[in-house]
Amino acid sequence: MTQNYRYAIIGTGRPWKSEGATGFGMAHPHLHGFLATNRAELVSIADIRQDNAELFLKTHGSTAKIYPDYHEMLRAEKPDIVSVTTWPHLHSEMVVAACEAGVRGVHCEKPMATTWGDAKRMKAAADANGTILTFNHQRRFLEPFQEAKKLIDGGAIGDLERLEADCGDMFDWGTHWLDMLFFFNGETPAQWVIGQIDSREERRGFGALTEQQAICHFKFENGVRGLMLAGYEAKIGGGAAIRAVGSKGVMEIGWGDPSLRIRGVGDTDWRVVKTGEGIHGDVAIDRACADLVRALDEPGYFPMLSINNALHHTEVIFSTYESSRWRGRIDLPLTATDSALVGMWEAKQIGPDRAR
Repeated sequence: MTQNYRYAIIGTGRPWKSEGATGFGMAHPHLHGFLATNRAELVSIADIRQDNAELFLKTHGSTAKIYPDYHEMLRAEKPDIVSVTTWPHLHSEMVVAACEAGVRGVHCEKPMATTWGDAKRMKAAADANGTILTFNHQRRFLEPFQEAKKLIDGGAIGDLERLEADCGDMFDWGTHWLDMLFFFNGETPAQWVIGQIDSREERRGFGALTEQQAICHFKFENGVRGLMLAGYEAKIGGGAAIRAVGSKGVMEIGWGDPSLRIRGVGDTDWRVVKTGEGIHGDVAIDRACADLVRALDEPGYFPMLSINNALHHTEVIFSTYESSRWRGRIDLPLTATDSALVGMWEAKQIGPDRAR
């Protein structure tokens, strides 16, 4: 017998590109995704801005109850599923509160948290309370990435040897691409990380400090190497966003068209792999929400966006910052619980006022 779930949202915001919007308004696609399962009913939302909350309900034709305090909402409504769609520095306290309130499934926006300690704190709270906790690294569900994973697993480029990626920054966009590298390599943990960052001007993404330029080199426990270039003049070349190098070929995820191409076993030149989707699209969020519902329905099912998977690449991000502070390789597990990026910024070791 299937069950319908009581659904709540913490942090609504305004729709992307609408007047007064301060971000992507991720609560809106979250709601669409959970309602599309026909298994979830929006019963309440929590937002410190009454005007945003009222606009959210009006936009979606909902009569859900509004709470200015999410703690009160969790106590009063006892939702089964909660979306946390606030800015990163708020994720940890809200996720922990939802877990401790007995929420069965939490779907949180990325990046996970602004410190490594907070990321681990969320994991501990989910484990202690039996909460299924997922993070919205939704691109795993899009066809180019799914097809790339199948090709790698099927040996189309031989044995996987190296994974490369480039993007605008490590902390916000890079959380997607690093997540993809772990996805392609079967969720194998990293063994060590060495990296460097530069931050000459203050740059923030959704309130969180992020670097302006970064290089990250790491080794997976199975010997595969990972490389990410981020920020200023970061390019792995050839129009590729992600590249997988194997013993018998190469495969690339492109920023534009084509989304996926391969020069692998039996190929004499690049071969385009036709896909019906690109590397963006809210349909991926629909699939992510449905995957969490499936995990609630099927005990033992491991959701693709589980916190266990998200921790792998999040540790690499904070280890890159720590490597820059430590000026050397970081062997994992990472023991520092803060963000070395923030620590160096506050100590004026990086930034426009850094000591020379």
